[in-house]
Amino acid sequence: MSDNLYTYAVARIRSKELTLLNKSVLDQLLASNKYEDCIQILIDKGWGNADSQTLEQLLAYEREKTWSLMGELVDDLSVFDTFLYENDFHNLKAAIKQVYINEEVSEIYITHGTVSPEIIYKSVKEHNFSVLPLFLQTCAEEAYQVQMHTGDSQLCDVIIDKATLETIYVQGKKSGSELLAEYVELKIATADIKIALRGNKTKKNKEFLDRAIVDCDSLDRNKLISCALDSLETIYGYLETTDYSDAVAEMKKSSSAFEKWCDNLIIEKIKPQKYNPFSLSPLAAYILARENEIKSVRILLSGKLNGLSEDSIRERLREMYV
Repeated sequence: MSDNLYTYAVARIRSKELTLLNKSVLDQLLASNKYEDCIQILIDKGWGNADSQTLEQLLAYEREKTWSLMGELVDDLSVFDTFLYENDFHNLKAAIKQVYINEEVSEIYITHGTVSPEIIYKSVKEHNFSVLPLFLQTCAEEAYQVQMHTGDSQLCDVIIDKATLETIYVQGKKSGSELLAEYVELKIATADIKIALRGNKTKKNKEFLDRAIVDCDSLDRNKLISCALDSLETIYGYLETTDYSDAVAEMKKSSSAFEKWCDNLIIEKIKPQKYNPFSLSPLAAYILARENEIKSVRILLSGKLNGLSEDSIRERLREMYV
């Protein structure tokens, strides 16, 4: 895609950024007493359509709008594959589980991957992974065999999750996009940290951690595994020496506080890309901003549905892009 086409696409994105939800809209949603009032506020902001009867339908429609827009702006959506591979691996995991239980399960597949869910399911059903792209083939056979022969769903998930992280990392780093390279570094590093913390708390052994934690530039994988086998304090001590030292205080609060820190860091890092009109980065930043917006609405409306207090919901909300 030429610089001139990116310039046009970025100009379109600039106008779309004006419709993103900001802090004042979130405050308005928080102040609403009823879930139905929140939905009406979102409808007034252009969210949803006549078929958006449930929260999941509303969010799915908004995600569909994002990718429909990208389809209008770029000739080839493969430039965004770094964001889409995760959906492929989710669908592989879902297909293996569906074949294992031998039952029809509705609404378990995610759209907007790089491979159609139908092809992934058929490959698993027929045990023919040669029809899949190489990045899926590399883990599909092992995960399939583990699930079918041992019924160990957790190990099946670990195998696929590690392949997901490795694929995203490699593709993001070689994309030629500064934003995508930085995004995958943060995504994989924070995923590794979460695995280490959870692994320590659940007393996972070295074999498990070796299977789950992946290489990235900003963390020493072997050091992180060693710390996870020791104690939480050892993990905190190591992270204090890395780029993620600011996250330690949040980890000590709760896992949800650390999740919020991770998401906010990504938003903070992508904001400067608004001012880079001759590249893919502003479009990629917009996709991440929309995903962050959708996540915040999910948190807020789920909190309303479950009767959480305004303060409890507010402490979970992410920073907004605008």
